Amino acid sequence: MSANRLIYLPLGGAGEIGMNCYVYGYGPEGRERLIVVDLGVTFPDMETTPGVDLIMADISWLEERQDRIEAIFITHAHEDHIGALGHLWPRLKAPVYARRFTGTIGRLKFEEHGLPADQITIVGARPEVVEAGPFEVQFVPVSHSIPESSALVIDTPAGRIVHSGDFKLDRSPVVGEPWADETFRAIAAERPVKALMCDSTNVFSLHPGRSEATLGDPLKALIAGARGMVVATTFASNVARLKTLAEAAAAADRSICLLGRAMRRMVTAAQESGVLTSFPAVVSPEEAAEIPRQNLMLIVTGSQGERRAASAQLARGKYLGLEMKEGDLFLFSSKTIPGNERGVLRIVNSFSEMGVDVVDDAGGLYHVSGHANRPDLEQVHTLLWPEMLVPMHGEHRHLREHARIAAAKGITADVITNGMMVDLTRGLQVAEYIDTGRSYLDGSVLIGARDGVVRDRIRMALNGHVLTTVILDEQDAPLGDAWVELMGLPERGRTGRALSETLEEELSDYLGRAGAKVLRDDDKLDEAIRRMVRQVAMEEIGKKPEVTVVVSRLMEG
Repeated sequence: MSANRLIYLPLGGAGEIGMNCYVYGYGPEGRERLIVVDLGVTFPDMETTPGVDLIMADISWLEERQDRIEAIFITHAHEDHIGALGHLWPRLKAPVYARRFTGTIGRLKFEEHGLPADQITIVGARPEVVEAGPFEVQFVPVSHSIPESSALVIDTPAGRIVHSGDFKLDRSPVVGEPWADETFRAIAAERPVKALMCDSTNVFSLHPGRSEATLGDPLKALIAGARGMVVATTFASNVARLKTLAEAAAAADRSICLLGRAMRRMVTAAQESGVLTSFPAVVSPEEAAEIPRQNLMLIVTGSQGERRAASAQLARGKYLGLEMKEGDLFLFSSKTIPGNERGVLRIVNSFSEMGVDVVDDAGGLYHVSGHANRPDLEQVHTLLWPEMLVPMHGEHRHLREHARIAAAKGITADVITNGMMVDLTRGLQVAEYIDTGRSYLDGSVLIGARDGVVRDRIRMALNGHVLTTVILDEQDAPLGDAWVELMGLPERGRTGRALSETLEEELSDYLGRAGAKVLRDDDKLDEAIRRMVRQVAMEEIGKKPEVTVVVSRLMEG
């Protein structure tokens, strides 16, 4: 009988921000019982993943070991932690555990996918314990930018693990539970912490984090001083910010209208789960259209420049009968996530052209982060004083810096990125490297990152496309001229002639002199036509397009 080991394997979220998916295992090597923490998504961009709707971790390794999965635990309801649950659960089919608000969002996702909502079990906070094979798991309340976020205490025969989830040290978070030092002090006093897997997002922010409660007065002052309609955007999941914005609007005698399905859904879920006990009355878009501008505030989705969200719709003109005008105020009560700057700037400039005053968070007055800054992280290190620290939830530079800070305090730490399986019973020793990747939701279908679909799409976007059609008679001789159809290419080349005519002439000339051996062989003919089209296009327009060749053969008789 081989000795039991305790393993940690990130499949997403370690070396990147988003797409969180972590695996813990305990048991004999190769036969460990497993639990999964979070199934999140990240979002595509037009440069690297055009047309893709969502990106999630490749769970092939987990799927192959589906019979060994005891449970799935979701730490909180941000999309980068729960967004893939409805898409990937059918491949894992393990019981799901979450706290009430998170479970409410999870059940809505299951219902949308036609999955059994009773597979999601609502769990209370510590000291309630979930037993999952060799694991005993407790949900520990932490403050974050969404209600009922939790760290996990994972007890195993080989020691206690604390998986921090996303957190900040906010003792007055407006909505949700406050951070409590004494809770984490007690966790370490009960049983030594073998390993702390810790959020690294704000490790480069050198000042202590600020509380959500500090935003109320600045927002009230801003909104009270506005003369036209006020529109504010923030993350739909930041229920505390929605409440702060709404209360600031109410204090300025403004009616409140929520625009965006995700925002309305979050408020409803927060009310149904009991985490949001008071929220000012809201009006419908139809009612809002009848209210004087100086008495109206819209709280809208689209803080990251998403093209289909309410902010972008308003920037393009009317949305649900509402439009912005000169003298109105638009507020970004959010931080722009790196990579989204272009979409946000597009909205800012559109509003500027309308004469709308745009206020962002450059001065730090109207937004606070949901993640712990460096001094806060160091405080948690001291509270728990783990034997080992594994940075997670961050790009490689964040993980490296976090590991350096912990090591400087005498805590064993190392950078563990996606696909590195660590045997925690032997320190931070890498036991195996797992081939990890990404899955894409493309329309309604899940595809692999290596399937070639997105690669071909990028090639067509960069180089254009030529469809070439050739007809051969019963004796494999050309019947008429070849013809081409262009897509995403200029009509004329450097010679001034129509590109399609130039290609058709060159192809017809080639087919007229091609040998019977080539004309009889579809593969050779396809390759020859493809090569010629790309060569002529390169000479005419300086590009080698993607080429599709259609050869039709007339059959005898």
